[in-house]
Amino acid sequence: MDDQAKTDDMMKNMPELVIVSGMSGAGRTEAMHAFEDLGYFCVDNLPSALIGNLLDLTGMPGQPDNHRRIAVVCDARSGGFFKSLMEELGKLKAEGIDYRVLFLDADDEKLIARYKSSRRRHPLCTDGSSIAQGIAREREMLYGLRKGAHHVINTTDMLPQQLRSTIRALFAPGEERQGLQVTVYSFGFKHGAPVDADLVMDVRFLPNPYYDPELRPLTGLDKPVRDFVLYRPETEEFQKCWRALLDCVMPGYVAEGKQQLAIAVGCTGGQHRSVALAESTGDYLKQKGYRVSVAHRDLKLAEGADGSIVSAQGAR
Repeated sequence: MDDQAKTDDMMKNMPELVIVSGMSGAGRTEAMHAFEDLGYFCVDNLPSALIGNLLDLTGMPGQPDNHRRIAVVCDARSGGFFKSLMEELGKLKAEGIDYRVLFLDADDEKLIARYKSSRRRHPLCTDGSSIAQGIAREREMLYGLRKGAHHVINTTDMLPQQLRSTIRALFAPGEERQGLQVTVYSFGFKHGAPVDADLVMDVRFLPNPYYDPELRPLTGLDKPVRDFVLYRPETEEFQKCWRALLDCVMPGYVAEGKQQLAIAVGCTGGQHRSVALAESTGDYLKQKGYRVSVAHRDLKLAEGADGSIVSAQGAR
């Protein structure tokens, strides 16, 4: 492989890099939580001189070496190390490494109020100066970085979920639904109601395949049971209403920045109706663009024709 090919291969594997900076108290910690939720490898308070070393690392948890996404916070807390940030960014640009700078800001009055409520010391008030003086020093220090930032977000009137939504729109456009991990699982009420579900749907009102001797030893994963449950007029009417409810609430969960959602579908034993409908619900949400996993809590307790426990698949 010649030098140009090596260079091209190296550049192809360069990570997506976001430099997060801004005023102390403007929401950097919340921003890093948002990047973590987007799947970035995050490093807080990184001395700018180490950015190059970080880019050379491989084997990061949850980060394929050919598609790494890294977010680092470089700010006034690092003191003298921060002064070299602009120089380091110049080096990255000269080497052809793409990066984006996100600068978080807020009005001075809001920053002062946030510091007073947190009772923490401003990083530039080590000499006993006031919070207002520390903020003024920080603004002067960060002036050049703010001016050259790719994105500036003013968080003065923002709630945390609004900041997360703004970051997602900037750095993962069109992936809002992918940020929510949905687990749909079936269960049987006779084995105990779920304690960790956000939504619980009781489908015991539907006709029960258990009372058909040929269907009793099967589960909702088997086609005869699925057909019995799903293609009845009452189930089809229920599915219309159930899906309409999901269409109503799911965008709200996404807008609120919820990261995990558990939907539990229950019948008597967790073997037939709930299994078939959990699978159907999972398929529907996948078609809508959500990240979905389907599990069956009580399928391992499925009963055979004689009432004995039979082995069954419990998750996928």
